[in-house]
Amino acid sequence: MREYYTRACSFIYGLQAKKLILQKKALPLNSRKDIAFNSIELIRRKNKKIYTKLIKIEHLSNLNSKIKKKILVDLKKIQSKKKFSKLNFKNEPLLMGVLNITPDSFSDGGIYFNKKKAIKNAEFLIDSGANIIDIGGESTRPGSKEINPLIEWNRIKKIVKFLRKKFPKLNISLDTRKSLVMKNGLKMKINIINDVSGLEFDQNAINVIKEFKSPFIIHHMQGKPQTMQNMPKYNNVLLDIYDFFEKKIIFLKKQNVKINNVILDPGIGFGKNLKHNLILMSKISLFHSLGFPLMIGTSRKKFINQISEKYDTKEKIGGTLSSVLYTLSQGVQIFRVHNVKEVKQGILIFKKLLLN
Repeated sequence: MREYYTRACSFIYGLQAKKLILQKKALPLNSRKDIAFNSIELIRRKNKKIYTKLIKIEHLSNLNSKIKKKILVDLKKIQSKKKFSKLNFKNEPLLMGVLNITPDSFSDGGIYFNKKKAIKNAEFLIDSGANIIDIGGESTRPGSKEINPLIEWNRIKKIVKFLRKKFPKLNISLDTRKSLVMKNGLKMKINIINDVSGLEFDQNAINVIKEFKSPFIIHHMQGKPQTMQNMPKYNNVLLDIYDFFEKKIIFLKKQNVKINNVILDPGIGFGKNLKHNLILMSKISLFHSLGFPLMIGTSRKKFINQISEKYDTKEKIGGTLSSVLYTLSQGVQIFRVHNVKEVKQGILIFKKLLLN
């Protein structure tokens, strides 16, 4: 556990960002010249207390040399060009379309638990602008029960086979916690493993990742789906999840896992209450200092109706889009969503206005 954390903040966009970068009054985010930041929030955790201080980039030289050295290491990672397997973040952000092949999904009620309907929806997601299709055969909604890995694999294998044959260049991710499902999927040329347990559920998962040299997403979840929403607790949700990621990255390096094959996802709604989710989304830029691409999944999540109450809607598109655009403004590169076309439209307009 570290004592100091560095969060990029006070973002500037478009021509103004380029101007301030040239004047050395701001730094580029993720090596981009059209998104910059001119301040950092220095967060200190000591004796279970949290101290924060906002520091302008141009005033960093005034800091204690020991602290400054730590910050400069973080700043190098924040500014670095993020890499991940075959994904190109030049035209970020990327959209991951959700395809649940389950009878009990929280978001679509199992309407795609049918091969023809699932394939039709996958094609629709691709036509709508999805860069990645995330296929899942087991619901991990709050309160859901674990299913046998063979049942899970049998639900999705025909869909995987069809998509790989029809769309050979499509990036397909597999939403699973189980090594058997991972292995079967990777044999069929799945591109990414998306394990909501962060490789915590199945001890053999890391061996499968190593065997196939598979790209994967480190997702954070406190507890298990059956119990994760039973009063989740953290000392500090933002820093605790940062520490989880940092510890996991150190473990992966020791396992000789190819480190530019990793994406980080803080796991909105997975063992978090409304306050936890809001803190993570509002300060998600902290995780840039780990040096990896960031993904977030806010689509149709419970926090939306907790806030909107009587203004809630079935698909929660308004709440999804607002959370996507807010975290996009902090440099998040990948968004896992159900309504791909609507989110794509919103992003195109938002970016045109923001970066003009």
